[in-house]
Amino acid sequence: MRNFAQENWNRKKMPNIVFTAVFLSIFLPINLMAMEGEKAIYMINDQPYEGYYISPGSEAPLVLLIHDWDGLTNYEVERANMLAEMGYAVFAADLFGAGVRPTEVKDKRQHTGELYKDRKKMRALMNEALATASSKGANTGNAVAMGYCFGGAAVLELARSGADLKGFATFHGGLKTPNGQDYSKTKGQILVMHGSADTAITMDQFAALTNELEAAGVKHEMVTYGGAPHAFTVFGSERYREDADIKSWNLFTSFLKSTLQ
Repeated sequence: MRNFAQENWNRKKMPNIVFTAVFLSIFLPINLMAMEGEKAIYMINDQPYEGYYISPGSEAPLVLLIHDWDGLTNYEVERANMLAEMGYAVFAADLFGAGVRPTEVKDKRQHTGELYKDRKKMRALMNEALATASSKGANTGNAVAMGYCFGGAAVLELARSGADLKGFATFHGGLKTPNGQDYSKTKGQILVMHGSADTAITMDQFAALTNELEAAGVKHEMVTYGGAPHAFTVFGSERYREDADIKSWNLFTSFLKSTLQ
């Protein structure tokens, strides 16, 4: 079986090829694996959002991918392409708006903070992304959602909303449940992959979520990676941890195989 996380680690070490290269646009059609990705425009309250969609075929199971706090960037596109090469359709959603890709911490906090305060809008954005994927021929009846960091918190929000998906997976995502919410409506199983050295999202929060899921009777698997800090899967960053990235990616792909038809 091919190890896509390891292959991408090997590519990461090659100078200026994948992870330090600047794409002309992440939304231009790219042909990395005998298939093309494309931009996907959808509107909410007259505001345009630009997602990314790639699919090996109409019958392919779907992965809804939610970005971290810097918006939909080359990182999510690369992950989407990795999944497409494995036979999955991927819709990488945009929760910030077309062209909104914050680079300063204060701007990242602003955009994520606005959605944390407006959970109704956060859910609407993800549901519209699913609807757009469906309009492009994606099989939303055989789908899971996954997300990174902020995207992981958003995926758990989608799970609590009762979204009719088969699974929800988070990589170093936010784990706190907002006041007044619970997992009583959750339909799919949950996979949480967390770094035990994460100082932004503590092990106390990890344990609290475990208790919540047990109490709600939600099927789940929660795994920690020793020494892995927050954002341990982000290629090329100082927080990247190869071992935790490879292990979590392999666990996630096993989760996809067991969850999707």
